[in-house]
Amino acid sequence: MKLRTLAAVAAVSVSMLAGPLAGSALADGRIAAALDAPVAAKTKVVAGGAVFVCEGAECVSTQAPSRALTAMACKALAKEVGRVSAFGGETKSLDADDLTRCNVSAKGASALASAK
Repeated sequence: MKLRTLAAVAAVSVSMLAGPLAGSALADGRIAAALDAPVAAKTKVVAGGAVFVCEGAECVSTQAPSRALTAMACKALAKEVGRVSAFGGETKSLDADDLTRCNVSAKGASALASAK
């Protein structure tokens, strides 16, 4: 009986310790993207391992892995929903150079380039 109690306490202790550590190692938290033009309808997009919910002129991922806060993830999002004017999380945001790389293959970008 004592062995079972000890095992249960150990399991609870490990899960309490691993939970916050795993969460901080895997997630940066919330990432938001401001779009140049609003999406026509509420849309879900997976980019950089994060699920973004886009509505209006904003896309938000509430539990994004840290790898989702990159120009490549922004580029994957822009390819689906259009040009991104800001992309950032709780700890950092993309700079102007990263946003330029992000928007290279944005949805509708070729139409904009040929219209100029």
